[in-house]
Amino acid sequence: MTTPFTSKISNKFCRMSAAVLIAVAVGQSGYAQSPLAKSIDQKAPVLEKKLVEWRRDFHQNPELGNREFKTAEKVANHLKRLGIEVTTGVAHTGVVGILKGGKPGPVVALRADMDGLPVAERVDIPFKSTVTTEYKGQTTGVMHACGHDTHIAILMGVAEVLASMKNELPGTIKFIFQPAEEGAPEGEEGGAELMVKEGVLENPKVDAIFGLHIDSQIEVGKISYRSGATMAAVDFFSIDVKGKQTHGAYPWSGVDPIVTSSQIVTALQTIVSRNLNLTQAPAVVTIGAIHGGVRQNIIPESVKMIGTIRTFDEEMHSYVHKRLHEISTNIAESAGATASVDIDVMYPVTVNNEALTAKMIGTLENVAGKENVNVIPVKTGAEDFAFYQQKVPGFFFFLGGMPKGKSVAEAAPHHTPDFYVDEGSLVLGVRSIARLATDYLEKAKGK
Repeated sequence: MTTPFTSKISNKFCRMSAAVLIAVAVGQSGYAQSPLAKSIDQKAPVLEKKLVEWRRDFHQNPELGNREFKTAEKVANHLKRLGIEVTTGVAHTGVVGILKGGKPGPVVALRADMDGLPVAERVDIPFKSTVTTEYKGQTTGVMHACGHDTHIAILMGVAEVLASMKNELPGTIKFIFQPAEEGAPEGEEGGAELMVKEGVLENPKVDAIFGLHIDSQIEVGKISYRSGATMAAVDFFSIDVKGKQTHGAYPWSGVDPIVTSSQIVTALQTIVSRNLNLTQAPAVVTIGAIHGGVRQNIIPESVKMIGTIRTFDEEMHSYVHKRLHEISTNIAESAGATASVDIDVMYPVTVNNEALTAKMIGTLENVAGKENVNVIPVKTGAEDFAFYQQKVPGFFFFLGGMPKGKSVAEAAPHHTPDFYVDEGSLVLGVRSIARLATDYLEKAKGK
């Protein structure tokens, strides 16, 4: 690790904050900053110690989707102390805060997700998570292995900064602290889809929404984004193959679902490699688990496979579903077995509104420096932020969290036990989101 973990903010962080203050005083992308922008850029670095403390607290005490009870309580109490109107229990454990500015104007929503993952942490840090829980019948660790702890801390910081300039805000800010971005427990609804269903974008009606995601493989100080389709639509599927159980010494007396399943797995890879025009858009079909059999000398009656589909094009999306059914059922039939396929459509494509992106990218360039803001290829990961973007114009971007001097090959990816982000990203996250909100309000006012 290149960042020392101490109870105090490191000297490196302090030097970084000083550099931020100097840079924002002169502006980084060549256009004049408004008084609101200058105020944000001055106030955000002062919060650095708080941001780190909040983030470490959430990291050490992660909670799974729809179970973020303590996390939500801490968030709600913070917003109430700031004088923000708070609603709790939205989509189970979500928290929504409304900050009405002193001047009339549009409504901007800002979103942070709050849930952790069923991952046992291996990173050797003082605030390492040691939380365990029962997940799908197994005892597992719980970890913020996707950086949602940083998202919560950043939006809490944004709330504190913007609440301090409430009278000058030309509009309303809606803070959305969302549960279950990683998916709700089986049998429950949750996440952005449920928040939208429960009216989070109404009363007052939201005109635009902004969100960010920390990225452990983008260097601290840098921001990445893409206009249009940015992250993939995601589906989960299961395939149940049923054969005929028999003794392992006499395979001809039964129908082997394990061999049949193996053939299905291999054939499913041809959907992407042979059936889809990948010059049009990428796609992924992955089998994540196979379960079948209990003993060396017994051919089991059935095998179950589970996996995921990632697509960016609606026509491709439908075609993958069609081929998944055809390949699975026909291969099973040819072996004398049967296969049933069940596909759960999860999240749509995360699409950054092109007009909104073009309008606001100058803000990020001003905040981080034009040389630190980069356009990236599409990501085959998925985000339920897409449900908000289906209803209102939205812009979602990526904040660097990889320590300076580290290579992408060395940095652990998200959803792994070794996932790690540098806390030097927190102040830039606050400045970015707060500035997007106020710049949007001021640009709308200037129409």
